[in-house]
Amino acid sequence: MQKKFQLNHEKFKYEIQLALQARLEKNYKKEWNHLERAHILGQFNPWKHFWVHLLMMRFSLVNLKLLEFLGQIPRIILAIPGSVTGLAPKGNTGGSNVGMFTPMDIPQDLHDFVG
Repeated sequence: MQKKFQLNHEKFKYEIQLALQARLEKNYKKEWNHLERAHILGQFNPWKHFWVHLLMMRFSLVNLKLLEFLGQIPRIILAIPGSVTGLAPKGNTGGSNVGMFTPMDIPQDLHDFVG
């Protein structure tokens, strides 16, 4: 079980690095995609979950996406409690374009990394 968590941590970190690289390349669609993937991986770890929502909020500010910004506020508030209680919906991508409590299909290439 410990090995699975380590893989999750490494893959989460990798997705965040890919998002930051996409930001530098000004490829905002790709940046968002990697933030969503990081959310799927990190949503059952309180600090990773909180961190990725902060990054999503930053993304919405930089890209002037008001509705996304507003949608991230309750997600940031609920990120840690949702992770601690295990109530975060598995596979949810974390953006305001999906319901906060809606489970979603996990991309095939992430199945081995999600507990």
